[in-house]
Parts: sequence; structure tokens; C-alpha cells
Amino acid sequence: MRLDQYTVGQYTPGAPYIKQLLWYFLGQPLFRSYWLPISGLKVRLLRLFGAQVGKGVRVKPGVNIKFPWRIVIGNYVWLGEQVWLDNVVKIRIDDHVCISQGAYLGTGNHDWRDPNFALRLSPIHLESRSWVGAKAIVGPGVTMGQGAVLCLGSVAGKTLEPMTIYAGNPARPVKTRQMNKTEFEPVTLPM
Repeated sequence: MRLDQYTVGQYTPGAPYIKQLLWYFLGQPLFRSYWLPISGLKVRLLRLFGAQVGKGVRVKPGVNIKFPWRIVIGNYVWLGEQVWLDNVVKIRIDDHVCISQGAYLGTGNHDWRDPNFALRLSPIHLESRSWVGAKAIVGPGVTMGQGAVLCLGSVAGKTLEPMTIYAGNPARPVKTRQMNKTEFEPVTLPM
């Protein structure tokens, strides 16, 4: 690799520089703080910085969101302690999704084959009723199908099928998710 020749290419953070600075020095420290444990205030702060956030969202202390203007969060979403949404491009989280403590969602990586370590970006989509287990990792370009589960400490580098439970590194299907309720209607959000 030649890191001295690295560039971000066409990539931009997607917000004016002043907004980035305000988020970095004011918004993000307040949002991540354990001194501000109230979800409603954290949701208002995200909205203030351009996030689209539904109702009933619960945000635990220590959650890190890189760029709030590049996130869409549906209704009744839970973000556990120390969740890191490394959203250099868009992350979309549909209704009734749980992201457990310490989970990492990363939308970017570098091309290890490229001598200049080129940046590779791809959005993440968590469909309704999916669950990212504690300390699990969701990589760039992954869609978690409706009702999919990524178990504790597992790593998803590819799309996960709906109503399937995945475990391991790399995550592999282990069984079908059975819901106690007989109805499982699709929930969709506007783009």
C-alpha cells in the first residue's frame, strides 16, 4: 500500500463544513453523553442535525453516530449502549428494529487490492423487525431482511434473508425465525 498517495476521490461528508464542526464539537458529545440519558432529547438533537427519526425511538447512552444527516430511523427502534453507526454513507433502519449494545454498522472500507487503499462505500439497510445482536458487526452493502436476526458477536458481510437467524464469522444461517404471533405483515417506510 501507498498511504501517502491515498485520496477520498469523489467522496464528501454530505454537509457544510460548519455543520460538521457543530456536530463534532457540540452535537456528538451531547448525544453520546451518559449525562444526557433521555432518549427524547437525543432524538431531537439528531433531527436538528438532519436525521430522519420516527416516533418511539429509544437511544441508550454511549451511542455514536458519525453523520446524522445520513441516517433514516423508523418508528420504535432501539439503539443499545455503545452502538456505533459508522455511516459515511446512508444507513436506513426500518420500524421495530433492535440494535443491541456494542454493535457496529460500518458503511465503508478500503480496497486491500488497490495500491492506494481506495475507499469503498455502500449503504446498509435494516428491514423491519430485524435484530442486530450485542457486539455484532454489519458491513457495507448489507441488507438485513425483514425479521432477520444476527446473533451475538456475529459478522454480516452479505445480505441476510428475511426471518432467518444467522450466527458466526462470517454469519451463516442457523435456522428459521419463528414468531409466536401468527401475523407478520411487512412494514415499509417512504424513501
